[in-house]
Amino acid sequence: MSETNSEMLTALIRLRGALQEAELPLDVPGIEEQRTARREMIDQLEDYAIPRLMTIEAPLLAVVGGSTGAGKSTLVNSLVGSRVTVPGVLRPTTRSPVLVHHPSDVEWFGQDRLLPDLVRVQHPTDDPDALQLVATESVPAGLAILDAPDVDSVEERNRQLAAQLLAAADLWLFVTSAARYADQVPWGFLKQAAERSTAVAIVLDRTPDDAIETVSTHLARMLASRGLKDSPLFTVTEGKVDDQGLLPAHHVADIRGWLESLASDVDARGAVVKQTLDGAIRTIARRTYGVADALAEQGEAATRLRTDADRAYDDAIAAIVAASADGTLLRGEVLARWQEFVGTGELLKSLEDKVGWFRDRVVNAIKGKPQQAERVTVAVESGLETLILEHAEAAAERAEASWQQLAAGQGLLAQADQDLGRASRDLRRRAERAVRDWQQDVLEMVRTEGADKRTTARFLAFGVNGLSVALMVVVFAHTAGVTGAEAGIAGGSAVLGQKLLEAVFGDQAVRSLAERARRSLEQRITDLFRAERDRYVVLVESLGVKPGVPDQLRDATRRIDDLRYAESKRGAV
Repeated sequence: MSETNSEMLTALIRLRGALQEAELPLDVPGIEEQRTARREMIDQLEDYAIPRLMTIEAPLLAVVGGSTGAGKSTLVNSLVGSRVTVPGVLRPTTRSPVLVHHPSDVEWFGQDRLLPDLVRVQHPTDDPDALQLVATESVPAGLAILDAPDVDSVEERNRQLAAQLLAAADLWLFVTSAARYADQVPWGFLKQAAERSTAVAIVLDRTPDDAIETVSTHLARMLASRGLKDSPLFTVTEGKVDDQGLLPAHHVADIRGWLESLASDVDARGAVVKQTLDGAIRTIARRTYGVADALAEQGEAATRLRTDADRAYDDAIAAIVAASADGTLLRGEVLARWQEFVGTGELLKSLEDKVGWFRDRVVNAIKGKPQQAERVTVAVESGLETLILEHAEAAAERAEASWQQLAAGQGLLAQADQDLGRASRDLRRRAERAVRDWQQDVLEMVRTEGADKRTTARFLAFGVNGLSVALMVVVFAHTAGVTGAEAGIAGGSAVLGQKLLEAVFGDQAVRSLAERARRSLEQRITDLFRAERDRYVVLVESLGVKPGVPDQLRDATRRIDDLRYAESKRGAV
């Protein structure tokens, strides 16, 4: 292998690897076209471009393809001079492709070479995943003929196989008939051949003598208008087949002679291979940019979906944290139970009128009992749970609404195994546990902080539970955001809690306790909402969109373009 071919082979293998990683999982408008392009490029790299470049001296492969009923198998048998492939009587004909070659060329068609995903067999079979090899001296060395299924078969697997085989050909021997030459499907394949610069020869088969001139003239004009004016056009008149199903030898003499001349002329054969191979590589490189752009768009869409979900839940966490610190929770049931615990009336009025109360007077005024502290705890638990559930529902609704605005998001939502527009069914249970765990954290903080104060009168007067609810109240009024008629009451209640704690622990210890309690609550809320958010995130991550692959595709393609340009400059010298 020449150094140029070796470099190109390395570049093609690199491109194949990048294409294999270029998954396009998001269902967005127009993506199916790029998925098809990616699949076709991988197939042509594996079935033709890479194997052909590795075995550039291999025989010329002529694939016989065309319309249903065009007489492909009869033509192949007649060219070979013996019955090597079975013509289909019933349509569709489901059979494996047949490759006919000279015995001396058998080494070129092993499993590791051409069409590696097709199993090699030596006998007729109906398995479309098998390639039947037939060795005969009737085919000249340096040439192989492959009989392919119908390109317009009603069986999808046959159509796919026909397209795969034609994409692996050095030369298309495209067979049509007077009745089928204007059909749309065959011309779709011929258009691809023209775009790829694939070497093509057209065979007008099964044509009555009196129609040959008219049909062939019209067909030649159609070929010229579609970029195939240089493609040889052969005609095969209708004739009686013999007992072996063969046409008279003179009916196919022109085609056979042309193929034999290619096989015997190394330069001519090499020119055909080079034309088709260069065209295939050029086309693959050109199409890769579209796949790379589509993949980049998929990455952007995946990022947008992830960002939208993150924003919905980050906003919910921020709202809960704010509401748990601005006095919002010091309303309703929580406030009522706290007032029962600390007492009301003259104490709160004095706090409002005389800011400079001494700690001892505050402490002595509180008459809270253990069961009243427990009521505050229960009210706090209920208030926090309600706050969490409300914001979780709102976050789920916002995330779903943002995903519904994108086709990619709609597709993912449809794949989900649950209603993502609602909070998780088990969120209430998890929220209850999280709030109770946080309250236990607060209890442990107070217990630990008061380890050396448990025998003091002040500590004993209120107990761990009483001091814990006081700490919760302080946390809930951290930013002093309560407004309106409740401001004085709730604010005073928070100040009272602060004074109570300071009387037992001191100013600095209370600030530290309050900060730790706030952080603990925020962490537990964050953990709760991470699980809610993950319902969305897991869908995005399951796509497997890799951000660096578009650049890998473009880099690999640019390398191929550079090598092709350098080769063209050398050829021009």
